[in-house]
Amino acid sequence: MTVRLNLFGSPTAAKAAGHFGLASKTILAESTLPAATQKLVLLRASQINGDGYATDVWSKNATHAGETATRVNLVAAWHESTVFTDAERAALELTEQGTRIADAAGGVTDEAWANAAEHYDEDQLSDLVMLIALINATNRMSVVVRQRGGDYQPGHLG
Repeated sequence: MTVRLNLFGSPTAAKAAGHFGLASKTILAESTLPAATQKLVLLRASQINGDGYATDVWSKNATHAGETATRVNLVAAWHESTVFTDAERAALELTEQGTRIADAAGGVTDEAWANAAEHYDEDQLSDLVMLIALINATNRMSVVVRQRGGDYQPGHLG
């Protein structure tokens, strides 16, 4: 499988992608949503979307930031794992439902939203929604052009 297109080769696409990057960096740097939760959310959405590049980025960044290998490896099976807090589980559930909107007839359930609202204030929920939307958009860009994972060096993207 080869990369189909370098999105950054187009001045317009590169500028637009830069806006996505800036928005993501703003949340990563300024949100009171815990950094570990942010990385878990980014990793889980990327796994669901089959984005090898972003899965590489966020698994390595989580590990680089001190996340344990056990937790990183169990993100894909968080439902069946005991290593995540209730707040993290709520964020992961919201991430899954927000990522699988096309697969779920009702979108995000009231139960998932209420569970997340028990653990996060309105600012954190807003940041979580933005983070889920941004990673889903960037995952789709990578998947469409077949951006491959494996060569990312930790710490370059948050």
